[in-house]
Amino acid sequence: MKPTLGIIFGVILALFSTRALASDTTADFDIKAAERFANLALACVHKEYPNKISHTLNGDRDVAPPRKLTPTFYGCYDWHSSVHGHWLLVRLVKTFPNAGFVRSAREALRQSLTREHIVQEAAYLRGEGRASFERPYGLAWLLQLVAELRQWDDPQAQKMAANLRPLEEAALERLNLWLPKLPNPVRIGEHDQTAFALGLMLDYARGGGDEKFAAQVRSKARQFYLSDKNCPLAYEPSGEDFLSPCLGEADVMRRVLPSRDFARWLQVFLPQISLAKSGNWLPPVVSPDPSDPKLAHLDGLNLSRAWMPGGRARGLTGRRQAAQSNPGGSRDAQAGGIGGRHGRALRGWPLAGKFCRVPGYQERHTSAVVRRVYEARAFRPDSRSGAVPLPVRRLHAGPCRVAAGLRVAIRGGANTASGHPCVGRPAGGGVSAALDARRQRRRVGGHDT
Repeated sequence: MKPTLGIIFGVILALFSTRALASDTTADFDIKAAERFANLALACVHKEYPNKISHTLNGDRDVAPPRKLTPTFYGCYDWHSSVHGHWLLVRLVKTFPNAGFVRSAREALRQSLTREHIVQEAAYLRGEGRASFERPYGLAWLLQLVAELRQWDDPQAQKMAANLRPLEEAALERLNLWLPKLPNPVRIGEHDQTAFALGLMLDYARGGGDEKFAAQVRSKARQFYLSDKNCPLAYEPSGEDFLSPCLGEADVMRRVLPSRDFARWLQVFLPQISLAKSGNWLPPVVSPDPSDPKLAHLDGLNLSRAWMPGGRARGLTGRRQAAQSNPGGSRDAQAGGIGGRHGRALRGWPLAGKFCRVPGYQERHTSAVVRRVYEARAFRPDSRSGAVPLPVRRLHAGPCRVAAGLRVAIRGGANTASGHPCVGRPAGGGVSAALDARRQRRRVGGHDT
């Protein structure tokens, strides 16, 4: 059962990475692909067994089947998978409101997200001995589900968001008690990773206007990561990683730091990007057995590594203008991989769906592009504007998504040209042309403009 969930998990981060997918879907991630993933989620959200529960018994009364203990999130093998399975249905219905699966998805959501069920979920979460239940990973994804519903202009969605309020409050109570006491981050590549959860929490807090919670998350991220340097990418991956500790940390810090500060921090934190002599600074990994629920994590690692460096333009630049001027890059990059890689790339991933876009073979090209972007003019502030300009046309789709996101972070501004998908060379010659133009200006004028 768990390997099947990998396909669901893979599409989740692909859709999660952009808030604008509904307005401009790509040909790669079309209604047929969406229906495939919707059907997988529909098949599991109310499938009780097999079930892996993390359950503390305080007495005979706590001996009960999963549907009684947590009557909303009892399917999909475990609690957090059920949570992001429901999130997936919400996002797909929002993205493809006229698709054939919409009626079934709405009914499944209506059946799950009732007030009565949620009250029981909240009581379970507050139970004795459950302070660490699904903390932080599952609770962070719960907040994302709440945010997704709340930001959907739909009467049913608003009702479900209101129904979720007791569980949302219980999750926030747990996290607000835990974060101030957490002395050090958890730096592993699995569910307990602190950086990944902080990123989800911060997105939720900002989207809902919860400045107090956002400030606490930002403060902990700075406390944990601001002084970090030389992250040991060479030590990755561990045997069962689906997240990169190094890139997960960079992904949360691009949400926390202003663009210019993030660029400087990144140079110190990941100097490997600049120092690598070849483009293969982040080689893909291969799972020795994709049917094994733990070893299949490594397949998901390839995609999370490709997804995290890009991030969203809004998060990278801190400017709404940048997100508006580059609506397609992350969307094309994330969705295209799902639509185009329905074979082994999506089989057996307990996490394939959340991170999907750049398959492993593309990472070889991705790392080379990122390194060249990093080296081009990365950390030379313009004395007149304070920005860090980089005259590179927008690179979008395929392996160039990582470069596009990193370039925006370094540059501190918006992408200015449309470019083409990175099949061959980007429009206008891409990075190579930009570097050649820069060298020419330096020879002629003695400085960059």
